[in-house]
Amino acid sequence: MTPAARVVVVGGGIVGLAVADRVLRDRPSTQVTVLEKEQDWARHQTGRNSGVVHSGLYYPPGSLKAAWCRAGATSLLRLAGEESIPHAVTGKLVVATHAGELDRLAALEERGRANGLAVTRLTAAQAREHEPHIAAVGALHVAETGVVDYRAVCAVLVRRLREAGAHLRPGTEVVGGRDTSREVVLDTTRGEVTADVAVVCAGLHADRVARLLGHRPSVRIVPFRGEYRSLTERAAPLVRGLVYPVPDPALPFLGVHLTRGVDGHVHAGPNAVLALAREGYTWGDVSAADLAGTLGYAGFWRLARRHHRSGAAELARSLSARRFTESVRRLLPELGDDDLVDAPAGVRAQAVRPDGTLVDDFLVERHGRVVHLLNAPSPAATASLEIARHVVSQL
Repeated sequence: MTPAARVVVVGGGIVGLAVADRVLRDRPSTQVTVLEKEQDWARHQTGRNSGVVHSGLYYPPGSLKAAWCRAGATSLLRLAGEESIPHAVTGKLVVATHAGELDRLAALEERGRANGLAVTRLTAAQAREHEPHIAAVGALHVAETGVVDYRAVCAVLVRRLREAGAHLRPGTEVVGGRDTSREVVLDTTRGEVTADVAVVCAGLHADRVARLLGHRPSVRIVPFRGEYRSLTERAAPLVRGLVYPVPDPALPFLGVHLTRGVDGHVHAGPNAVLALAREGYTWGDVSAADLAGTLGYAGFWRLARRHHRSGAAELARSLSARRFTESVRRLLPELGDDDLVDAPAGVRAQAVRPDGTLVDDFLVERHGRVVHLLNAPSPAATASLEIARHVVSQL
């Protein structure tokens, strides 16, 4: 890519904005355009997550998630410090609530050390020094974990892009396009956009945009809603920082955890249930087209058969406030029946292979002049600046 090239980025979440920012930092004379179908930035995965700056504890050593999360967290916290973005490095506890989890806790400790993290094994008494109200028979303390305001991060990136002369076009949806031998042509709801190369960071719609532009992605996005609840003002002081359960390697997601954000609110969640629309933030958000796409995908049914028991448990927890409270009470026994209130949900864009396996790492595919980021769930926000560095180096 020459310094005077034209680059268009599709998607105005934190990853798309970071890619655009990286292009202009590496090649200031590049003509950069960012297309976002919403009227504002960071409206979906970025603006609806728990705000955690992940350490890279859970990811297999050598994976892109492990490497980019570690490097991305460093870059992200540096940016937050330079730009006075609300953030805090709080550390977190991963707690075993019964003896049967101690072996998994030890395995997680080994993985953390293999990923270069400062992981400290704690006894039950030591864990209570960090979180006096948490139930634990043992724990890990991971110092390099924190929280940040991701919407504020995006606001800074948007400001920097404007100052660098980028063309920012919210309210512009890609509806088609073609990749010629000389340029990429994108058809949008606000006219035609041409570029030398394009980067698609479309999150929940990444596979759809790929197909619109002539690529046949190797995966399909299946949307999973993560529902959160907030601790009341009375209960919030029971949690000082970040508290996670020991993950079960047989299950696809981490499980309900507790997060004190930069605003002082404590969130509990998320669970994980199939969303009935790609932007299905409640049970009432239903898209017949989205649902037909999910139910018509063989990979979804293979995934469902593999995890039908855990899926049923997640569904029950979604429909029953009592069950959700009980799951939180495993970590926080003093939680009362009236100590949780509803909070905004998020939807995770999870790439699923045709054989029904979840894509467990970031996935980037290239088709002609277009680079497609096809799997970027958590910890993509943490790793966003490092993802951008990698993508731009490939242009």
